[in-house]
Amino acid sequence: MGLLSSLRRLLWRTAPSPVEPLYAAVVNEARQPGYYVEGGVPDTLDGRFDMVVLVLSLLLLRLEQLSEGNGRHPAAQLSADLGDRFLADMEGNLRQDGIGDQVIPKHMGRMMAALGGRLGAYREAGADRSALAEALRRNLYRGEAVADPAVDFVATAVLRLQQQLAATSAEALLAGQWGATA
Repeated sequence: MGLLSSLRRLLWRTAPSPVEPLYAAVVNEARQPGYYVEGGVPDTLDGRFDMVVLVLSLLLLRLEQLSEGNGRHPAAQLSADLGDRFLADMEGNLRQDGIGDQVIPKHMGRMMAALGGRLGAYREAGADRSALAEALRRNLYRGEAVADPAVDFVATAVLRLQQQLAATSAEALLAGQWGATA
């Protein structure tokens, strides 16, 4: 049966999904040590979750911009698929941490609400450094006291990511390429 599966894959080769490389890029960016060292993001489950949500939000906002509100645009579908991938990753992490089946839906609901709220906060802040710093203090740092240089470090990184994503063509993003200008 393995041989048949291999033959089918060769004969009916489909384009690889852009979701996995884009989600991997999100997680890779969110795990950069600078956020936790210079940026003062707590290196905890919550801090790492908040960083993934921050970076994913920036990507989803770029895809939202590309789709221009058209739910049938490929960027809108990619956005939905990335949301599904995020949920699958978070569910897997919860299960790995020993969270039981009966409690997982409650946690997942909170995570989706957090993503939605942060999307709104980061959309509203846009590229306004002051508004972005305030949104980061509320959402990334969860209102905890944090030094101004730490917030400035993360705000600078967010602005850089926004510029990088804005310079990435729709074709590149839809092909799963982050930072490409094809």
